[in-house]
Amino acid sequence: MVDGGNSRDKVILMLIGEYLHKMDSKGRVIIPAKFREELGDKFVATRGLDDCLFIFPMDEWELFSQKIASTPVTNKNARFFARFFISGATESTLDKQGRINISSNLEEYAELKKEVVVIGLTNRIELWAKENWDKFLKTAEESTDEIASAMEDLGI
Repeated sequence: MVDGGNSRDKVILMLIGEYLHKMDSKGRVIIPAKFREELGDKFVATRGLDDCLFIFPMDEWELFSQKIASTPVTNKNARFFARFFISGATESTLDKQGRINISSNLEEYAELKKEVVVIGLTNRIELWAKENWDKFLKTAEESTDEIASAMEDLGI
């Protein structure tokens, strides 16, 4: 989808939904068919926040990495943030069956085992170990009112 007429003419991605898939013995996970076109031929997988992996379409990765690169190297938090995301980043493609091969360092970071939850968050995909996703959901459900109130401060 294109934001027609807007001066930014930015493509609006529609990576949405939650899917449960199995990781095979070679560290491959199927990416849902409805995500594949939005993801494109090449994309970047990296460490995410909250013990998951982030998968960015190339254009979104470029925006994200440019923002990181524009932060001052003299700022300790900026250096930490850049190292965390950039050092773990891997350019990837899907195989003919629509699977991504997860590198062992990313697989270990996100504690991915047999069951993997694949979620779409409009401009990126997240991969979660099912156990970690279930814990996250439980915490989020217990904090819905508090989270909603904090989101008001962000204009949502």
